[in-house]
Amino acid sequence: MKVKLLLISLLFFACFNPEISSAQANETPIEFDFYGDPIAFLMDTSFLINFNSELSSDAIEDFYTRLNASGYQSILNVLEAYKVRHQPDDWLYYQLIRKTIQQISPKAENYQRYTLYKWFLMYKSGYDAILTFSGKKILFYIRSNENIYNVPNRISDGKQYVCLNYHDYNSIDFDIEKFSEALIPANNIQKTFSYKITRLPDFRKEDYVEKDIRFNYNQNEYDFKVKLNPQIKTIFTNYPVVDYESFFNIPLSHETYSSLIPLLKKNIKGLSTKNGVDYLMRFTRYAFLFETDLVNFGQEKRLSPEQTLLYEHSDCEDRVALFFCLVKEIYDLPMIVLSFPKHVTIAVKFEKSFGKPILYNGMSYSVCEPTPQKKDLNVGQLLPELRKTAYEVAYAYTPKRK
Repeated sequence: MKVKLLLISLLFFACFNPEISSAQANETPIEFDFYGDPIAFLMDTSFLINFNSELSSDAIEDFYTRLNASGYQSILNVLEAYKVRHQPDDWLYYQLIRKTIQQISPKAENYQRYTLYKWFLMYKSGYDAILTFSGKKILFYIRSNENIYNVPNRISDGKQYVCLNYHDYNSIDFDIEKFSEALIPANNIQKTFSYKITRLPDFRKEDYVEKDIRFNYNQNEYDFKVKLNPQIKTIFTNYPVVDYESFFNIPLSHETYSSLIPLLKKNIKGLSTKNGVDYLMRFTRYAFLFETDLVNFGQEKRLSPEQTLLYEHSDCEDRVALFFCLVKEIYDLPMIVLSFPKHVTIAVKFEKSFGKPILYNGMSYSVCEPTPQKKDLNVGQLLPELRKTAYEVAYAYTPKRK
């Protein structure tokens, strides 16, 4: 609100000051909402540059040169102010740039220009980013040292770059279609991009909706009214498949956490640790409908714990992530993720193991199956068909001792 008032005051003052009025004739107001935060600033119109050329290294360099000579710094100042105030992870910062450019150069009007603008602001924000092109296609890569799946990556000068806009093309056959890398000026600051999500925006309370979640435990019906924000879907729309450590540690937003975790703690109060984990296992197993990613999304997609609460359907990986989150928040026990060829499950370390233990690094873990099966599995029971199947420990969590 303060930013809006400042903008209005500046415009009003300009009407009575010819010098300011003349200067602001070359500025245009940009205003939009970013997950509950009003973003408003005056943009220098010199930043509005056409791009109707055939894609080539020279054309991209020329566009960069003209943008570099424009009044882009005011935009960077706004982005930097948001970063200082909210400390967003790289993924959310990129979403802010996407939404900013959508106001300035809409994606539907000129996709190539829209992509070049995004790349320019990420580049000027200090990230190591490159562009490749083939015909009318332009791909925007960001340097990342993490394992990212289901999107193309490219090795350039011995460094890994991950594609940020591959989702905008239905498919690309890289064996047939060859992409050339654009030659761009060197950037002295070259930050790597991390896909880790350690915090979510401070959403407005009014943006949440209540979802009824019910399940039965020991012949008792439990009813939860969980507050969920549909904007979570938007944030993760094009989020790629990341490794299990990054995926499992995506937090719940504040309102969702507050509406679920205290109630779960209340319901398991007085239970032994084993029975409390059993309660959480069955909540995760039976409170949600099962569906494969292929049917649900048409491709592999790993849902964060809050997404699993939000969507009507989820698969085994999503259940494991939610169960991991609940056990970590309530009991903070050591856990290992077991990846089989066609299934993912999880095992928890108790003071003593149950069933046939899973041995890992000298410790015994008990399987806790959070996905519905034909047989109602107890703590310590592995699916019978998996007992002789090889698995990989895809992620091991050890609590940080205080």
